[in-house]
Amino acid sequence: MRIKFESDQEYQLEAIRAVTGVFEGQPLGEGLYTLSMESDELYGIAAYANPLLLSPEALLENVRRVQEANGLPLSERLEAIEIPDSGIALNFSVEMETGTGKTYVYLRTIYELHRLYGFKKFIVAVPSVAIREGVLSNLRLTKEHFGALYGNVPVDYWVYDSKQVSRLRSFATESTLQILIINIDAFNKPGNNVIFLPNDRLSGFRPIEFIRAARPIVIVDEPQNFESDLAKRALASLNPLCTLRYSATHRNPYNLLYRLDPVRAYDLGLVKQIEVTSVLEEENFNVPYLKLKEVKATKSSISAKAELDVWDGSATKRKSVTLKQGSDLYELSGGRELYRGYVVDEIDAGFKYVSFANGVRLEEGQEQGVGADALMRAQIRETVREHLNKELAVARLPEGQRLKVLSLFFIDRVANYRGEDAKFRRWFEEAYLELSALPAYASLNLPPVEQVHGGYFAEDRTGWKDTSGNTQADEEAYEKIMRDKERLLSLEEPLRFIFSHSALREGWDNPNVFQICTLNETRSEVKKRQEIGRGLRLPVRENGERSFDARVNRLTVVANESYRDFAKALQTEIEEETGIAFGQERIKNSRERRTLKLKKGWELNEDFRALWERIKHHTRYRVEFDTEDLVQRAAKAIREMPKVERPRYRIEKGCIVRLGKDLETELARVNTEDLDFRPAVPDLLAYLQRETELTRGTLARILKESGRLADAKVNPQQFIDLALAAVRNTLEELMVEGIKYERLEGQAYDMMLFESKELIGYLDKIVEVSNSIYDGVIFQSEVERGFAEALDRREDVKLFVKLPDWFEVDTPLGKYRPDWAVVMVDGEQEKLYFICETKGSKDVTKLRVSERLKIESGRAHFRALEVPYVVETSAAELSPERVRSSCQGSE
Repeated sequence: MRIKFESDQEYQLEAIRAVTGVFEGQPLGEGLYTLSMESDELYGIAAYANPLLLSPEALLENVRRVQEANGLPLSERLEAIEIPDSGIALNFSVEMETGTGKTYVYLRTIYELHRLYGFKKFIVAVPSVAIREGVLSNLRLTKEHFGALYGNVPVDYWVYDSKQVSRLRSFATESTLQILIINIDAFNKPGNNVIFLPNDRLSGFRPIEFIRAARPIVIVDEPQNFESDLAKRALASLNPLCTLRYSATHRNPYNLLYRLDPVRAYDLGLVKQIEVTSVLEEENFNVPYLKLKEVKATKSSISAKAELDVWDGSATKRKSVTLKQGSDLYELSGGRELYRGYVVDEIDAGFKYVSFANGVRLEEGQEQGVGADALMRAQIRETVREHLNKELAVARLPEGQRLKVLSLFFIDRVANYRGEDAKFRRWFEEAYLELSALPAYASLNLPPVEQVHGGYFAEDRTGWKDTSGNTQADEEAYEKIMRDKERLLSLEEPLRFIFSHSALREGWDNPNVFQICTLNETRSEVKKRQEIGRGLRLPVRENGERSFDARVNRLTVVANESYRDFAKALQTEIEEETGIAFGQERIKNSRERRTLKLKKGWELNEDFRALWERIKHHTRYRVEFDTEDLVQRAAKAIREMPKVERPRYRIEKGCIVRLGKDLETELARVNTEDLDFRPAVPDLLAYLQRETELTRGTLARILKESGRLADAKVNPQQFIDLALAAVRNTLEELMVEGIKYERLEGQAYDMMLFESKELIGYLDKIVEVSNSIYDGVIFQSEVERGFAEALDRREDVKLFVKLPDWFEVDTPLGKYRPDWAVVMVDGEQEKLYFICETKGSKDVTKLRVSERLKIESGRAHFRALEVPYVVETSAAELSPERVRSSCQGSE
């Protein structure tokens, strides 16, 4: 099975355009030059480098234009990182929520920067082995995809190896697109990193000098790990043209160009819905329960917060108390005999523990009086049960839409899975054997237990070992799990349950992880957001395509805490890291969802059958517009473009710091100057034809009648960018006005799809209704909720159905899903069968062009079926007169 990548995801294209927009006006060039360390070329390195011909003022103007388009605060100046003893480095930031394709975006941005401006040299700097292997895996998986998009442009990508530093010569001197992946540890220690040492195979140059000569664009993955002075100096040592920083959790978002925050990602359905299955122990007041929640110190005192069972005179309740030196839990518990002898002996704020006179010692986060093993065993069993239920749900999907289900267990001690005792492994096998034998799962034909689970752990000569996830010992484990990424997605591969020790760190994920269970014997420092991040990516179907089915796209976290506590902790983390209100309502309790029920005899309901006969048919579309109209409107749009500015050169001079064996150079001065710039004008028509698919003749007329062709000589790239945007906008406007549909005879949706495709929603997103074929409606907004409730109350509405996700209309911009199908009667009991779309405004000119196009496509589709189509903001405005008027093309 091969993963297919979508090239038209608008949010990803927005992120790519945000970066390419920074360089608008940069001419397309080859960039061959010699890095001269003195006037004598003897010591220079000939390199195909990335040239930057834009002035700081032009860059700032571009940045502000990008920020305004993306609704971000405008930079007053180009924020740069000050590097101790090294000057400044220009940085740009892109924020994308975990699981939304951040790596795909920056890899495709490389290709776009190469296509638009001729930039050739790129470095991807990573903080860990896991992320490095993830980047390398993504380059392999996307090679064919990007080849198709960019005409199989030659590209050389490789991982830096200190044993093969001579390859850096080709990185600098080759004229093809170069992508170098390098770990920060390889270039952050000038005293002993090989990259900084003179090398005979490189003519006595230090390897780093070949990187510097190429003026690479440096892409930093997870830049929050590069904020130390050491890391800043290391990045500066690469002599980057600029640094592009990509993360979901920036510590410092320098010149932020694009933001896809977690709230927007969740609301747009770009990641899985999070739900929590809680495995909790019932309170047992027969044992001395005690949990050390926090140890803190002030200038004058040391104290601790703990939780214990307290008798308040009428009942025993679990409460928080403050502990100090000498505190007696017997007294604090209201005289409960179980706590006799628990007198605080020592509170250590450094090592975060409290010891008692009876020998008991608790570390911060640790608790006693609970059956930890019993809880973890129950977590494993619940994860297996959730997994099998998910497999049952996806097995009912049509062929081609099925997908592999994976579950991920994170453990803090490898011995619990690989050791002699290996209790986690034993408990898993017991749960799997018990549950898979139940009649409910017989149809799954599950593989034997020894084939369904496996572990990915670091290993050395002595065997499996616990590691931090960021060491050399982890490398083989990461390579294996990343290499197996596509194999794990195959339905033929029996492996379903993955046990891992350190993969919880950034860098590893698999799109088909649907269950995550963390098993810790000790307190875990891992944040909730990091934990769920390994399973947020949208899943991949057996045909290699992403699934956008909200019924399937749910990540279940099996936690040993309450759903509300988990949600609160996750919400707090997101708000602290992003400053954006997240809201607990977006994290669901897995036990609070239900399947909508079709009403008995729904398929015999005369109103529904009559409605369905009208709306079930498939259509095909064509777009008609007058070429003369296109030429005149596009020419006018180009004529009204902003002024095209002449580019400025950026001048850099270098000097020799030290000659001889330890040859060292450094950048001495940077300034910009207006020069007599006469760039070669590229084939404008060929470029615009490739991007718009219009004929050369039509494009030639547009450019000629615009009266702006002379601007192409002033700044060819800026002219092309502006002209292309003007032509595209005109085309989209004409598509809105000229789309037409025709009915396809013999092709229609089968009514029985309502039975085979279940509708599953959460209780807080379902409104009960009586006037539909279902017993409820799943709503996405308060507007939809109010609309459903109002329709259900109206006497003139005989029946209404919120159309399911599988009911789609093809449009030039992808699939369109209509909102409501309604049966209404007028005063004389004549029945009207129509489609209603709900929007915040009826003035469609206020909508984005893409939204307008989909609405007009829907209107044209149903016009071809002779079904009225209306757009309303509320059910109160809906009337028979408005429905009839829509048939004449007005509302």
